[in-house]
Amino acid sequence: METGKRVTKRRAETRQRLLEAALAVFAEEGFGRSTVEQVCDRAGYTRGAFYSNFASLDELFLAMWERRSAELVTGMRTTFDGLADTELADVRSVVERLLPAIPLDDVWYRVSAEFTAHALRNPGLRRVLTAREETIADAAVPYLVALLGRIGRAVPDPAALGQALIAVHDGTATQCLLEPDNPTVWHRRTDLAVRVVTAYSTETGGKP
Repeated sequence: METGKRVTKRRAETRQRLLEAALAVFAEEGFGRSTVEQVCDRAGYTRGAFYSNFASLDELFLAMWERRSAELVTGMRTTFDGLADTELADVRSVVERLLPAIPLDDVWYRVSAEFTAHALRNPGLRRVLTAREETIADAAVPYLVALLGRIGRAVPDPAALGQALIAVHDGTATQCLLEPDNPTVWHRRTDLAVRVVTAYSTETGGKP
């Protein structure tokens, strides 16, 4: 007889394989054309295994989004901790060190863009997706605020800065992914982020 610990471990492994399989299927087929059967075939499981973990493809995607968000916040935290002894001169120096912690992934972009379009047609999903984006911003912006404090800048409205930076990220992602080898679009992404951070922060009268 299996112990509860083994069952829990096996269930976690099943969810992990389903999530990985779904990402591949969504990226290849498109979210709207993907089916539970395709995900199960890719993962090597039955429909029963799928439905014992997720009620629908929508729920699976949201679990995927949550995992991705956690990875993003962890990356931000790791980058922030690594800058503890780094000299920061200005807004650009802060932005140039934090942007790499928010990677642009072609596969994830294709999948998330399609699901966002799907969510826009579903009020319930739209609310969930909005809440999750706010959660990411709420978790990530404090690291940026702390780094800006080290160069003598304050952020009067962190929530507004978070929304603005999400807009910068989403707006420049397409250009950067379409022309990954064009340094100009990447430089412009950094320039735009610097301008936005500068606009949403104020000088405090000197470094602390």
